Amino acid sequence: MGRAICLDISQSGPEGCALLLHDLTLFTPGAAPLRDAAVLLDGPRVAWAGPASEAPGGERRSLGGRLVTPALVDCHTHLVHAGHRAGEWEARLLGAGYADIQRAGGGILSTVRATRAASEDDLVAQALPRLDALLADGVGTVEVKSGYGLDADTELRMLRAARRLGAERPVTVRTTFLGAHAVPPDYAGRAGDYLADACLPAMRRAAAEGLADAADAFCEGIAFSPEETERVFQAAAALGLPVKVHAEQLSRSGGALLAARHRALSADHLEHATAEDAAAMAAAGTVAVLLPGAYYVLRETVAPPVAAFRAAGTPMAVATDCNPGSSPLASLRLAMHLACTLWGLTVAEAWAGATVHAARALGLPDRGRIAPGMRADLALWDAKGPAEVIYRLGQPLLHARVVGGRWC
Repeated sequence: MGRAICLDISQSGPEGCALLLHDLTLFTPGAAPLRDAAVLLDGPRVAWAGPASEAPGGERRSLGGRLVTPALVDCHTHLVHAGHRAGEWEARLLGAGYADIQRAGGGILSTVRATRAASEDDLVAQALPRLDALLADGVGTVEVKSGYGLDADTELRMLRAARRLGAERPVTVRTTFLGAHAVPPDYAGRAGDYLADACLPAMRRAAAEGLADAADAFCEGIAFSPEETERVFQAAAALGLPVKVHAEQLSRSGGALLAARHRALSADHLEHATAEDAAAMAAAGTVAVLLPGAYYVLRETVAPPVAAFRAAGTPMAVATDCNPGSSPLASLRLAMHLACTLWGLTVAEAWAGATVHAARALGLPDRGRIAPGMRADLALWDAKGPAEVIYRLGQPLLHARVVGGRWC
């Protein structure tokens, strides 16, 4: 796919005239679908939304009865990387475990070797097809992590490539520094030294160059302890970077409670989280980001405590975790479907998880809902209702996206 071109639909009428989209079904999280609705766009913002019978004036465009929702937000991806790990997937089918592969030098470290050898142009070229797949699924905002360099030059090269994705395509890209993703072989058994010598200096460089919007760490027995993860959080706070964490994926590591103590934007994975973790995260405003792609591909059997998150009022987001190893998934609609089918999320919870709660996990309160003053990021679907968008597997349903008031 070539470079996308967008039309500024807010300027399609007389100069300065807002555009009224009508003849549509409107769905925004927290409300029932509204048939015979209309949405007024004024530049990059939504000016009004509601029943068509009450719509203000403006240049009009019929959407032919289509469903209009907020554009989706994929709040956890590893889009920028080189190579793939199909062989490891096959090995897992034959009985190898995720941790076994990681300890044998595969897993994240396998992708590190390929990514270190790739140029920035190579990384962009390999990431664009994955990004295009997400955009074809209605995504308007995507988070992209580093973490496959584990040295300063490659980590920053990954972040520069991620920034370029936002220039190549009509999408908002939020970048996350994930230098604490794994301990490189030359620091085996010396995670603390790796943080001091390489990871934290690289994060400071990323912040100084404006390449990182947040910082992340993998708090797990095969990666970094809670104490080591806290060093990352403290260094990020000194740089003014919000934090998030990969936590409780393979075991209960304490990462979720640590995230809550530091009022992290999110804690992600969370298969081994508990009711205590859910309550602490809810009190801190930390979003629980659920990643069913990794659970499915790794054939895990311990599911995240969805009932505990509901009971505590912990906001739940859903994301693809698109990565070359544990979640080679580039469809947020499929992630939503898996979260519903495997873990019992309702349709309403899945939609909130891929829109307003995902936006919250990125610190972006201006999107994820269709309401006056919100950013005009919309998805237009050839579907009758929100359940159908999640229910249909492998079937293209997106008619168009509107990103910041521009038709794409």
